[in-house]
Amino acid sequence: MLPQFGFTEFLLIAIVALVVVGPKDLPMMMRKLGQFVGKARAMATEFRAAFDDIARQAELDELRKEIEDLKNNNAVKEATDEMRSFERDVNEKVMRETPDIPADTAPDAPEPASPAPTDADGSKP
Repeated sequence: MLPQFGFTEFLLIAIVALVVVGPKDLPMMMRKLGQFVGKARAMATEFRAAFDDIARQAELDELRKEIEDLKNNNAVKEATDEMRSFERDVNEKVMRETPDIPADTAPDAPEPASPAPTDADGSKP
């Protein structure tokens, strides 16, 4: 955790810096210190952004996996497959128990064609 500095601590540091560095070089030293702090903040921001990207990528990978699991374990698909299996079983049982239906009495059999109309002399018009 960062130390907490009050006004008196900053004033003491400023006085010591003025005595040690001198009034002539103090502005240049403060500028360099400001540049160093700016670079440190930029690096911290970049590190934080990279860490957030890694965390976001991990979350996306986890979401992709969950979506694939949902696609593979789709309840509607399972229910449809079960209904098809049940329908197949019922159809097989009905086909085994139903006696053979003659072709001419089958409900799907086409009706016999009616003879073509003829004239009184038996010729076609």
